[in-house]
Amino acid sequence: STSPNTKLNSNYKKQNKSNLKIQSKLIAHIPLFLYPFLNTTSKTRPFEYLRLTSLGVIGALVKTDDTKVINFLLTTEIIPLCLRIMESGSELSKTVATFIIQKILLDDTGLAYICATFERIYAVSSVLTNMVTSLVENPSQRLLKHIVRCYLRLVDNPRAREALKAHLPEAFKKGTFGNVLKEDHTTSRWLAQLLASVGTPTAGVVAGAGGVQLGGPSGVEEQV
Repeated sequence: STSPNTKLNSNYKKQNKSNLKIQSKLIAHIPLFLYPFLNTTSKTRPFEYLRLTSLGVIGALVKTDDTKVINFLLTTEIIPLCLRIMESGSELSKTVATFIIQKILLDDTGLAYICATFERIYAVSSVLTNMVTSLVENPSQRLLKHIVRCYLRLVDNPRAREALKAHLPEAFKKGTFGNVLKEDHTTSRWLAQLLASVGTPTAGVVAGAGGVQLGGPSGVEEQV
């Protein structure tokens, strides 16, 4: 017969396993409690601080490169929330929100989700285009880096690549950010690869990208 100690251990393991499941569900839903702070449009310092802190939590989650995290986020409103912040937030909030979109895109499931329809592709690419236009007047190397990486990942998808052939920002084609990226060889290389992927000539377009052997975007090493 089973000893009392064995039964006790078995019950303890079952209870512990049940507790872990409950904890996992609670942790998984923590982002949902942060969304009201992301949804606010107030630009006052307290609300901006709350928004930035909330973005930081989501950013830390996606930085783990866990597909389960991405799958969960795709069931929420994180993409439209980030897109809105990318258009109207502070530079730092825009940077973190763009990083979150970048990490979603770098996940195969995330890329497939965003590129499932032309409407989603347009929603993301139009916001990125508007951001590039803003950066012409107020350059930010860090923000530009994440934007270029988002574009480069998008062209891994055939549907998005075709769409971007006609809608890539003119500033990229004209080499507007040559001076901004002069010392950033990684982003310069990404931009050159992006232009090559959509069939845009790269000669003299990207400062600092000279001598780099161009190829497709697949397999590009991410540097954040």
